[in-house]
Amino acid sequence: MSDFVKVAALSDLEDGSIRTVEHDGKKLAVARVGGKIHVIENTCCHRGGPLGEGTLNANIVTCPWHGWRFDVATGACLNNPAAKVASYETKIENDLVFIKL
Repeated sequence: MSDFVKVAALSDLEDGSIRTVEHDGKKLAVARVGGKIHVIENTCCHRGGPLGEGTLNANIVTCPWHGWRFDVATGACLNNPAAKVASYETKIENDLVFIKL
């Protein structure tokens, strides 16, 4: 587990929700969709909006500032195919969510 770090408790994440967590000063957006956990960079690449405070519809989060939409599974931007936010490999162990940095 050397490359993985704990970012949340699975029991704190409702299905169909997204929230912001912080690890080592880095803000991340953690989404639970259909029982699966996805973690992306929290900062929208358009104008820096907080994606973890956005609206989640299936696996698409909409930035609360200007409406840019991102796939939480891949970080791909639906508004601009050239834009993307970082996405992180996840794993669950003992009700804890870990990401690979």
